[in-house]
Amino acid sequence: MMKKYIIILAASFIALSGCKRDFDAVNPNAPTIASFWKTSADATKGINAVYSTFYRTASLYSRWMFYHGILKSDEGFGSGGDGGLNNLMRFNQTNYNDGLTAQTWSTLYVGVFRANQVIANVPAINMDEASKRRIIAEAKFLRALFYFNLTLYYGRPPLMLEPSQPKDVPANTTSAQAYAQVAKDLTEAIADLPTSYPASDLGRATKGAAYALLGKTYLQQKLYQPALDAFAYLVTGPGSSTYSLTADYRDNFIISKENNSESVFEIQFSENQSESTDDDVDETRINNTGTSISQFFAPPGVGFSDGAARRWVVNEFLQETTVGGAQDPRLAASFIFNNANPAGPTATIVYGQTFASRYGNGPDANGVWFRKLLNDHWKNQEGFRSPNNYRLIRYADVLLMYAECLNGLNRTAEAYPFVDRVRQRAGLATLTAAKPGLSQAQFLTQLKHERLTELAGEGWRWADLARWGDLGPALATRDADFSGFIVGKHELYPIPQSDIDLNPNLTQNPKY
Repeated sequence: MMKKYIIILAASFIALSGCKRDFDAVNPNAPTIASFWKTSADATKGINAVYSTFYRTASLYSRWMFYHGILKSDEGFGSGGDGGLNNLMRFNQTNYNDGLTAQTWSTLYVGVFRANQVIANVPAINMDEASKRRIIAEAKFLRALFYFNLTLYYGRPPLMLEPSQPKDVPANTTSAQAYAQVAKDLTEAIADLPTSYPASDLGRATKGAAYALLGKTYLQQKLYQPALDAFAYLVTGPGSSTYSLTADYRDNFIISKENNSESVFEIQFSENQSESTDDDVDETRINNTGTSISQFFAPPGVGFSDGAARRWVVNEFLQETTVGGAQDPRLAASFIFNNANPAGPTATIVYGQTFASRYGNGPDANGVWFRKLLNDHWKNQEGFRSPNNYRLIRYADVLLMYAECLNGLNRTAEAYPFVDRVRQRAGLATLTAAKPGLSQAQFLTQLKHERLTELAGEGWRWADLARWGDLGPALATRDADFSGFIVGKHELYPIPQSDIDLNPNLTQNPKY
């Protein structure tokens, strides 16, 4: 397996948390901050600590970001014994201080704080100028990613662009203002980020990753022309020679093919059998650099099955066969279910056993589980320290977003070839041949199908539904959880009440 980039944690001063922050408290970390930023090694430790936020506790990419982007959407649901998770996925949240939403907010601000430290302190370090600029650019990319998520899920996050001070009481921004800051950070980062890294540094932000996230930021606001311009770097510009679709779709989700030609930005995980904590600032213990999502997404008998997929998504894949008459190969690559092998449950293998032998005619016989984040391709059990990387942005995603931009600009005919590339890799007929001459509205409807079949279970479904204006109780026809959806409220999570209590300038999101 390709060597992974292992986080080296910076000094413990970087631990400032946004959870239940007391804005009036004396910052016990200040003396350490003042003495830390001296050498190029300090700069490297500092930026590595920003990356480490990805798997600081379960609240980001170790687990909960997948709940927010996958299970809360119409493709998934809370299917296990976690009552808090199940209620949240049913839009039935009563506690705004604890649990999934407050801790994700808090940890995203931990990442912002760490990035701010790098951006503020690295410029004064006497070190190689090119390395300095790159590290600052990495920090801006990461701060942009944290604020992208804060804006997507909470709508009006306060912007904190300098190292936090005890008496800071920042006010909410608008979503447009927050996205504008994301775009500013990414634009500035692009100039100093490299196109690639040596194997020892895989996982760091690249120029292509920044352009892709910039495009996502504009597209989420339906700003089609600037989004198109950003994606163009990867599709028709200099980055087009760096990225390409893998020949085998499944290669994007297995540990032996990580950081491949399709990976635009990938979160690096590694298995550390001796780990003893998810707290990445506890220097007395060994940090978990793996992800726990596989244990919670794996089906019964292997994992906890706290999250599962809706059956209707399987039917989307069955609308077409390949040009050779076979089942769309992306279906079995994306889900575990009774007919993942078209020969049926006696031929479908689930962690070394047939589906029939595991589930028979029992309560799980009709279950569907997300597969892309699992490890069934190399072992027959799961755990809490999966080394399977998360491909946050894939080139296929970029191609489909590029097509969406062209269609949004009423250049529908020009959009076809980019969808064709994605479909052809799956063995399907081109859209040009299958459905020529679609109108702008028809093409968008088709694109919604294309994004579901290509990206199911990868964490982008909620963002897609929000962008398209499709969130609402009408989705209850395929996901019963949406019967509790209140328009004008549940598009966003609540801001933690504890933060509002401490900060008179913060206000709650509508209807909470």
